Amino acid sequence: MTVCLLIKLAVILVLIMSRQLHARRIEGVDKNIWVEFTQLAADYQVVNLGQGFPDFSPPSYIQEAFCKAVNGGCSMHQYTRAFGHPPLVTILAKFFSKVVGHDIDAFEDILVTVGAYQALFCTFQALVNEGDEVIIIEPFFDCYQPMVKMAGGKAVYVPLRPVSRGKALTSADWVLSSEELASKFNSRTKAIVINTPNNPLGKVYKREELQLIADLCIKHDVVCISDEVYEWLTYDGAKHVKIASLPGMWERTVTIGSGGKTFSATGWKVGWAIGAGHILKHLKTVHQNSVYHCATAAQEAVAVGFQREYEHFGTPESYFLQLPERLQHKREKLAACLESVGLQPVLPEGGYFMIADISSVKVDLNDPSTQGEPYDYRFVKWLIKEKGLATIPVSAFYSPEHSKDFENYIRFCFVKEDSTLSSAEAILRNWSNGK
Repeated sequence: MTVCLLIKLAVILVLIMSRQLHARRIEGVDKNIWVEFTQLAADYQVVNLGQGFPDFSPPSYIQEAFCKAVNGGCSMHQYTRAFGHPPLVTILAKFFSKVVGHDIDAFEDILVTVGAYQALFCTFQALVNEGDEVIIIEPFFDCYQPMVKMAGGKAVYVPLRPVSRGKALTSADWVLSSEELASKFNSRTKAIVINTPNNPLGKVYKREELQLIADLCIKHDVVCISDEVYEWLTYDGAKHVKIASLPGMWERTVTIGSGGKTFSATGWKVGWAIGAGHILKHLKTVHQNSVYHCATAAQEAVAVGFQREYEHFGTPESYFLQLPERLQHKREKLAACLESVGLQPVLPEGGYFMIADISSVKVDLNDPSTQGEPYDYRFVKWLIKEKGLATIPVSAFYSPEHSKDFENYIRFCFVKEDSTLSSAEAILRNWSNGK
């Protein structure tokens, strides 16, 4: 073999080895806070107030509906309509037409997805072009930013900022600057993403706050992506308002919902997107070319749940009234515990979560494996490893340019059995007492 041939082979080998295997659109989005902290919690077998799922069962009637569906013959084990099981989209249209104040077409205006997560993915992939700007209000559920990036868009951030009213700070004290928000809209803006009730803050947007956003969307011809998975979980009289119900917004809003959050069955992974048919048809294109179809039996059970709620809506028999009443007690139990050990909770108006200011407590974060990480990341890892309690760092819900301002907060999930919350309380009190 000649030297020349050897050189050619070497060059070819170098080219093969140096060829980029992965798609550029996934660069920078490979790390995921849930993968990291869920594994850490599992490794240390902790009391888990980190992940956002109930550790209690869904209501008995919806469990029975799922069992009946599974045992209901061949059809429940086979494909159903790709864009949504007919009984489910029919009752969703009937139910939400009343809520939104607009006639919803079950087969044109609704897409059923594998959880709200896939509804979001379909929305970004269907609507965002290369170079489009998408405004994201912070704090935000962490999947928004990577989904925008993978669609080729550019995320533009506007933070809610706390306005202190003394000790009893609530999520209502975190507000948008109307001037700052308006300044982010321009000819490149394609969409704005809002989350109400908000994860992790628990803020429930008031009608006038939504109207500010709606006016800007209409003025600049921008789509609103409204993540409303916690819509039935509001406390202290806070009222959830759908931005799609405001004048001029039905035609430009995609509303994201979740059967898992609605009926405390997060593992079923039944979600949906609702909006005008001329928008939804593009989401359906992404859906049919990705997962194509969602589990039939789970959709059937969620349909039964909504049918029951339609019949009992606004009465004491409604799960949509029973669940927030049950969770309000848990919210107050956790808030009292956090205050008693020197943490400052931000009382949420809605949702699964409560954030707390940790700046008043001092701990020795001497773990060399966490050096260089944000303070709240290091604090949460210390809490897991040293005290056996899992939470989530709040800076993970912020953009790099704003995360440094919010490193003194951590997130707790209070949608847990009282026994779980009591175990967490014991850990916190022992820590406070120097044990």
